Amino acid sequence: MSNEPGTLGWVAAGGTPHDIGRALGRAGRTAVHRHLLGATIWQRVTDPAHRPRLARMTATVMARFPAIWAEIEGLAEGLGLPVAQVMAWNCRGDLLASAPDGCTTVMLPGERPVLAHNEDGLPFFRGASFIAEVTPDGAPGFHAFCYPGSIPGHTFAFSQAGLVQTVNNIRLTGVEPEVPRMVLGRAVLAARDIGAALAVLAAHPDSGGFHFALSHVADRRIVSVEFGGGEVSAIEITAPSLHANHALHQHRGLAHQIVTASSRDRQARGEALLAAGAVDPLAILRDTGGPGLPIRRDAADDPDDENTLATAHFRVTEDGIEWSIHDRRAGAPSYAGKTA
Repeated sequence: MSNEPGTLGWVAAGGTPHDIGRALGRAGRTAVHRHLLGATIWQRVTDPAHRPRLARMTATVMARFPAIWAEIEGLAEGLGLPVAQVMAWNCRGDLLASAPDGCTTVMLPGERPVLAHNEDGLPFFRGASFIAEVTPDGAPGFHAFCYPGSIPGHTFAFSQAGLVQTVNNIRLTGVEPEVPRMVLGRAVLAARDIGAALAVLAAHPDSGGFHFALSHVADRRIVSVEFGGGEVSAIEITAPSLHANHALHQHRGLAHQIVTASSRDRQARGEALLAAGAVDPLAILRDTGGPGLPIRRDAADDPDDENTLATAHFRVTEDGIEWSIHDRRAGAPSYAGKTA
């Protein structure tokens, strides 16, 4: 692994789920208290009106995903906040149809497929987000981009089991969630192959909306998965593709979703670049051209209140995952390496 000074931190966490959550909470505590607790989005998510839905999801997580519940409890302890508020924050995309979680993923199938991803989130988390190097007891270790106050598994990640996961928000409407989508993302990080990841999602479809792009060293397909609202749609990607923040193949999502101007424009611009023969995924993700809102997002007045905080590049080979993570719009990566 190599790294250069930048704005993206690195945090190691290991042991029991509670230990991991507590370490991640401590890492994000200052930023959460400084920036998030006074933000409008925090007030919306923790509004008492959500208590019945939050109670239902909490009961589901405690019963079906006790290890992840212990991680959330540890996260709350590390943050110094009530666990109910931390749970609500980690259910934000289930409680609200439109939450500030953006992102764009480029998917390039082939013998050594490539997944590349812009992680777009709340601008005030620039310089406070970090890569978590997690070594759980009894489960595969992984590296994941983490926002302060959030469990891993809803951004981009790669695991020692050989799985690569990139995640995009889908703004589904009319959802009555039973399980938080971010908990499902965390559960997928423990999967040992694509089939096991899909089984987790198929067993728990009643969540808010997400898109996962998945690949694995022993498989090397790229599978595009759109899920939420009771439906899971999984297709294999066989041609260069891009995914922004709206459903492209899930029937429920196509009929019941919010498509923001940014999501629409990023999807159109990315598809146009691929159709014109663009082959460099980093160049696509750093693009600021086109007639609409840009793929690379740095504007203070972004209409979705999102900026590009990191860009990841993964090449999935037969003997490991070649990876790099960038937190600048140009230049060398902040971190890079290859899994064994």
